[in-house]
This record gives sequence, structure tokens and C-alpha cells, in this order.
Amino acid sequence: MSGESGAGGRARGGWVWLSAALSDAPGAVGPPLLFGLRLWASVCLALYVAFWLQLENAFWAGTTAALVCQPHLGASLRKGWYRMVGTLIGAVAIVMLTAWFPQDRVAFLVGLALWGALCTFVATLLRNYAAYAAALAGFTAAVIATDQLGATGGPNGEAFMFAVARVSEICTGIVCAGVVLAGTEFGSARRRLAETMATLSAEIAGRFAQTLTDTESDRTSSQPIRRDLYRQVIALDPTIDEAIGESSQIRYHSPVLQAAVDGLFAALAGWRTLAARLAQHSDRAVWQEAEIVLRHFPHELRSWPDQGRPTRWLADPLRLGRLCEAGIRALSDLPAATPSLRLLADQTAKVLAGLSRALAGLALLVAEPAHLRSHHQTYRLYVPDWLPALVNAGRAFLVIGAMAVFWIATAWPSGAAAITWTAVSVVLFAPQADQAYASAMTYLGGAALAAVFAAIVAFALLPQVATFAGFSVIIGLYLVPAGALMAQPWQTAMFAAMAGNFIPLLAPTNEMTYDTLQFYNGALAILAGCGAAAVSFRLLPPLSPALRTRRILSLSLRDLRRLATGPVPPAVDEWEGRMYSRLAALPDAASPLQRAQLVAALSVGSDIVRLRQMGPRLGLTTELDDALNAFARGRSTTTIDRLHQLGRLLSRRSTAQETVITLRARGLLLTIADALADYTSFFDAGVSA
Repeated sequence: MSGESGAGGRARGGWVWLSAALSDAPGAVGPPLLFGLRLWASVCLALYVAFWLQLENAFWAGTTAALVCQPHLGASLRKGWYRMVGTLIGAVAIVMLTAWFPQDRVAFLVGLALWGALCTFVATLLRNYAAYAAALAGFTAAVIATDQLGATGGPNGEAFMFAVARVSEICTGIVCAGVVLAGTEFGSARRRLAETMATLSAEIAGRFAQTLTDTESDRTSSQPIRRDLYRQVIALDPTIDEAIGESSQIRYHSPVLQAAVDGLFAALAGWRTLAARLAQHSDRAVWQEAEIVLRHFPHELRSWPDQGRPTRWLADPLRLGRLCEAGIRALSDLPAATPSLRLLADQTAKVLAGLSRALAGLALLVAEPAHLRSHHQTYRLYVPDWLPALVNAGRAFLVIGAMAVFWIATAWPSGAAAITWTAVSVVLFAPQADQAYASAMTYLGGAALAAVFAAIVAFALLPQVATFAGFSVIIGLYLVPAGALMAQPWQTAMFAAMAGNFIPLLAPTNEMTYDTLQFYNGALAILAGCGAAAVSFRLLPPLSPALRTRRILSLSLRDLRRLATGPVPPAVDEWEGRMYSRLAALPDAASPLQRAQLVAALSVGSDIVRLRQMGPRLGLTTELDDALNAFARGRSTTTIDRLHQLGRLLSRRSTAQETVITLRARGLLLTIADALADYTSFFDAGVSA
């Protein structure tokens, strides 16, 4: 009886599982399938318009539509815009290159390789779709060069007309894809970004408040939580780009979102400093100071949702922002009898200030923009490390040049196309660093599969139809499932290559021709170009994650020492912006200790800038310079002793009028001393970049 019951229970359990799987199937399959239909419709519309306009190579319109399509509307629109910008820049560059070297084959090809290297360099420095625009500028020049190069690699002087034609075809594809996607999808990036930003803000605020009440061991255990939160803040960047692509309103106020991300970084840095202070000094007096500070931390911010949406943060971010501002004022006016209490109050105010900036960004996403203060800050690019970009540029120059030499030596009819696809792969994947080779190989596999299916379609199916409607149905049999697979999370790069390379392999025209030799030459050119780029990543590999991490730490330490002894220190915002870029560039393989060292360098640098600004007012410029000179020479023990001497000197010099600024300066001295004590080996390292 028990066996029957067990068998019956298992059967019922299996039936329940199957029923649940079937009920969830439409939700899992529906969105990818809809995206596949959108991609197919975009390609068909682009080809129809290009055929109607009698553009020379209409397949570039369909190819562009396939490449621009992304599973999210904001990503598609943003990618289309940047593709248009990159295409125009690349077209202008190749026209100028042709004008400079109209009869010089070698100089023209060297110039083409140098342009590809320059675009790879810029693409490595930029992020997201701005990097994509730089990459497009590189291989658009190669695409147009392919049209005008002869059998042995000499320009024919018709670059301007080819550039106009290619730009027209590519822009047609961008516009058609945008029309289809905008007409069939409303976009969700704004909502997703709001929920993620609210969750991060709520968790930072709640866990920070918990730090003020926890035991010493619990405070130490918050380090891995902060490291994970840093990763999540860094991961906001692509979603922000998508939200900007979906809304002109968000695009106009985009500096608010960047300030929100910087605010989350600042809140995490303030939390780290305060947690380190409490962990190092766990006596009763410090506990009492933490309790005093906690009383001025808004009650509404002290809890975070373990599951579900942070509804309170999404409902009224403007009100929570006002609570943060009130808390900042209360903490700034808090009477502090000791530098330790002043330090805790200032760091808590820093956390609230960062949360206030994050809430301003959240308000942009969920509230009326009329209530927002206008932000028109100038965008500034901070380069974490120049060496990876230089390595990528050198690789691009060598592999594009090598393919050009191979073409000239073999007189291969499709050699120019091979140069184009070499440039596409080496420029596009170089910014992915240690993932570049794997991505290039995955892309090569997708291109090979696309070639197989394109051959089947071209020679087995298309000859059976004579109308554009029939042509559309046949390519839909391939593009719809390829797009659906591209929209799911498994092997997306390979399926994107399958979707993006199908149309250029098929090369449809108003009057289709079925030349097998031409098809196989074109397919071989695409595969040879992609394969050459993949091999280049193996022969000239990117910098390893370990080396990149060491260089980022070394460069940060170098800049920190210059900041301590330079004639004029930079503004705090400039220093923090530079360090935020390095935090974002730190490889995932970096150890927890290395991440903590970089965050400590961020905090110490900000505190040094503030101290140097206070020095003349306090009359301690000489004494502070002595301590900072010891720091710049890598003598942390000496620096700590001199910082404590400065603190004692300030305590003797302080007057009633100078109490606040004196206590704040003494708190900064304690913060720096704590960081030096925690990471002495890092700050004393004699690493040269």
C-alpha cells in the first residue's frame, strides 16, 4: 500500500511539474518569439524600401536592420543612433583617405589599417554604444574601401559615391528597424532601471543603518556585501544607456542619472569608512557615538525589502530625498565633542548625500520631471589605463595589414571582403578584453552556421519563388527562430552572428542571381576574416585580468601620491570620478582584498584633498605637508604618527569659533590613519606603472 502511495505521489508530483512547465511556457517562449518576428519584419521592410529606392547594394539595408535589432527597445534605438554616427564618421574618413592617396596602393592600405587601429583604440576607451560607434567608424571605412578596391588592392577614386550609397543603405536599415521596433514595443528599460536603482538604494540605506547597531563581527561581515553592491552599481550602466534610448526626456536629464550612480558609489565609500572606524574601535564610547548618529538617520530609510519591489522608494522618491537632505543638515549641525563623533556624523552625511543623488535619479524615472533641478554638467572621460587600448590598437593594425598583404599576394577576388570582416571582428571584440577570443570564436561559429543556412535558402528554396512576399516568407523561416534564440540568455553572441550574417551571405538583389562560385567566395571571405581576427586574439592576447588589476592599483597609488604632494590638488569630484572609472574597469577576477584597496585609495584621496583645502585656514600647511610627504614616500607608519601629532596639535589650537572645522579636520586625519593601518602593504608598495 505504501509503495502504491509513493508511486501515486510521484506521479502526481510529475503531473504538477509538467502542468507548471506548460503553464510557464507561453511566458518563456512568447517574448523571444515576438522579438524574432520584429527582427524579421525589420529586415523585410528595410529590403523592400531599399529595392523600391533601387539602392545599389540593398542587402546592406537588411543587414543593418538585423544588426540594430536588440531584444530591448532602448538598446535598439540607442544602437541605431550610434551606428548612424559611426557610419558617417567612417564614410568621411575613407573619402579623405582616398583623396590623400589616390594612386598609392601601399599608403592607402596602411592608412586603412591605421584608421582601424585608431577606431579600436577609441572603442576600448569608451563604453556601451559609444564604443560601438567608434567600432562602426572603423569597419564602415573597410566596407566602403571594399567597393572601390581593385583585384590587387588599389583605390579607384570613386570613394565619395560609394560612401553616399553605403550611408544611404545603412541609414535606411536603421530607420526601418526603428519604425518596426518603436511601433511594436513600448520599452521597459525605464521601469527596470527604476526598480534596480530603488532596490540598491534601499539596501545600501538599510544595511548602513544596521552597521550602526551591529557587533564588531557583523560590521566586518558587511565587506562582501559592499563588494557585491559595487558590482551591481557598475552593472547599471548598460540599462541607463537603454533608458536614454527610449526617452528624450531622460536623454535631456541624463546627467542626473550619472550623478545618481556617482551618489551610490559615494554612499558605499562613506559606509566603508564608517564601518572600518567602528570595527577598529569597538569600545563603549564609540558605540554611544554610533547611537547618537543613528538617531539622526531617517527612520524611513532603515529597512530594506528582502524580497519584492521596494515600493516605498518607488512611490515617492522626492519625499525620501527631502528626508535625506534634512538628515544631512541635522548631522552637519550635530554638536560633536570628539573628532570620532564628528567623523561618524560626516560619513553618515556623506551616505545620505549619495542617497539623495540616487533618489534624484529615481525621481527622474518615476516622478514628474518638472520637480527636478536641471543638471547640465559637462561629460568628462576618465581613462582607467591607456595600455589595454594601445595593445588592442596595435593588434588591429597588424591583423588588418596582414590580411591586406595576403590579399595582394594571392590576388584573391574576395580578399577585400575578407579585410572588411577582419576589421569587423577585431575592432568589435577587442574591448571585451579577456573575453575577446571566446567571443570571436563564438561569432565565427555563428557565421559558419549562417553560411550553411544561407546556402540552403539561396540554392534550394529561393529559386522556387518569384515575388517579394514569397522571398519574405522564406527568409522568415530562418530569421524568426534565429531572432528568438538571440533573445534568450544562452549563447546569444552565436545567435546574433547567425542573424546578422545571414543577409550579407544571401546578398539579395532586385533580380536574384544564383552564382555558386560567387556565394562560396563571399562566405569564405566572411569566415576567413572572422577566423583571422580570432587567431589574432590568441597570438596577441589582451592583458590578463591579473595584470590589469595590478596596473589599476599601481596607477591609483601613483595618482594618490601625486595628489598628496602636487602643487594644486584636483577637485574632490574630479578625483572621485577618476577612481569610479577604475572601480568600473576592475576585472571580475580581482580579489576582494584588491577591491578593498582600491576603495580605500578612493577614500584616502578624497580626504587628502579636503585636508589640503583646510590646511591654510587651520595654519597647519607645513605640518600637513610633512605628513603627506612621508605618505608619498611609502612610509605609512611615519605618516600615521605624524597624523596623530597633527590631531593633538589641532586639539591644543582649537578655539570656540573653530571647533567644527577643527573636529572635521581631526576626523579626516583619523580616517586616513585608519585606512593606512588597514592596508599598510598597499600604501607602502613601491610599484611603478
